[in-house]
Amino acid sequence: MSRKTGIARPSLHRLPIYYRRLRQAIEEGVEYISSEELGQSADVPGSQVRKDLSYLAEYGRPGVGYEARSLAALLEEFLGLVNDKEAVLVGIGNLGRALALYPGFRRYGLQIVALFDNDPSKFGQLVGERVVQPVSRLTDVVRRLNILMGIITVPAEAAQEVANMMVEGGIQVIWNFAPCKLELPESVLVKNEDLAVELATLSHHITRRKLSAQAADAEPKAEENGGS
Repeated sequence: MSRKTGIARPSLHRLPIYYRRLRQAIEEGVEYISSEELGQSADVPGSQVRKDLSYLAEYGRPGVGYEARSLAALLEEFLGLVNDKEAVLVGIGNLGRALALYPGFRRYGLQIVALFDNDPSKFGQLVGERVVQPVSRLTDVVRRLNILMGIITVPAEAAQEVANMMVEGGIQVIWNFAPCKLELPESVLVKNEDLAVELATLSHHITRRKLSAQAADAEPKAEENGGS
């Protein structure tokens, strides 16, 4: 059966979560895994898992589940994880260094091959096995190495200029951690990661939980006062 040509964005975002759960199952020696177990990892019901995986023409075996290794291999192919992807990273602050040194990217076929910054005091520094280069070299290096992906971890005021330099060199996909919107050609795919927004969302949930706990603590006292 041929695969469907398109996939809904929420389904696409859940596939890497299923893949991570599958890798865990394989490491634990599990041969088969149910849609319900996969769904728990992404906080969705098993029916949604089965719908998501139907985009891969993968339906599992009723009463048995999905064969973990074969499904993981299928997801690796579908998500392009079997193909090595090279990227450059601009902005060697705390976040940039953490991303440059993160070993988990290897699992997904991502290799950060060059690092750049505009701070002269960082030129020539080693981050892992890579040397920090001046950002003025960015466009030339990207073009010479035929790099298609760029990662931006610079302040908001510098992000657009960095993005322009990436695109000029031939970058087609940008992972943007700067808290700003980039104005780029429609042909360039931009994935924004606004950490401040994520923190605000988490803060909201923390506040709600605190208020719920305070309300729960106050209820017994109200009952005691009413019964006296």
